Amino acid sequence: MEEIGIKSKLRVQKHGEVFTPKRIVKKMLDVQEIKEACESILTTFLEPSAGEGAFLVAILERKLNIVVKNYNDDLGRFENYSLLALTSLYGIELLEDNAQTCVLNMFQVYYDIYQEQVQYHNGKLKKKVLDSAKEIISSNIRQGNFLTKQSIDGNPLVFSEWSPIKMRKTTKRIKIQRTEYTLDEIYGNEEKESGKSINKAINKTIQPYKQLDLFDLLVEDDIDSENENPKEMRYTPVNIIDVYKAEMEEADG
Repeated sequence: MEEIGIKSKLRVQKHGEVFTPKRIVKKMLDVQEIKEACESILTTFLEPSAGEGAFLVAILERKLNIVVKNYNDDLGRFENYSLLALTSLYGIELLEDNAQTCVLNMFQVYYDIYQEQVQYHNGKLKKKVLDSAKEIISSNIRQGNFLTKQSIDGNPLVFSEWSPIKMRKTTKRIKIQRTEYTLDEIYGNEEKESGKSINKAINKTIQPYKQLDLFDLLVEDDIDSENENPKEMRYTPVNIIDVYKAEMEEADG
């Protein structure tokens, strides 16, 4: 039965929204060069019009299958490398419902495959691994306009780069350094100090600036925007299973 590629004629007329059928997604991802990229857990993908995540979900499935095949001698190693694979997938989507669905679809794929490996290893699901998966997905999938490079509130689109620190073939516990870039900075190949955060005013009672978390759309933002002494912050290197903590410190100087 043929998949329906539209939600409504109005959405097609207003936003040009048409969804790619799964069979077409598979055919495109089976092109040799793309297929090889999907089988590399570090190869980065950016979907500028992510929709509900048809391509990103399919690529994630392929990457996680490679993790199961090559990095699954114990559950801890699977957890580390599966999160590393997750850090390589980015998306931008204009419409809120699509963006939220994309995030949830990606998390569901991660959860299902993680749960399978937990059962295989006779282990337990770890909340911090799932929370770190949520942090990575919600940081990598953004609601905004790819053409204007802006989020829905008019601010620049911001993405996180997740860089493994001194990782070798034998590494089992991956340490990661998070650095934030605007989409303009990414296109300009701008180099930054590792860990740099793009943030608004921060003091001891004010939390770091964070774009819309699509896992938590209903929570009101009650952060006080008034601060006469803003401080530059940077992300500290952490184990990849602890990125959900989003640990930061004051930047030097």
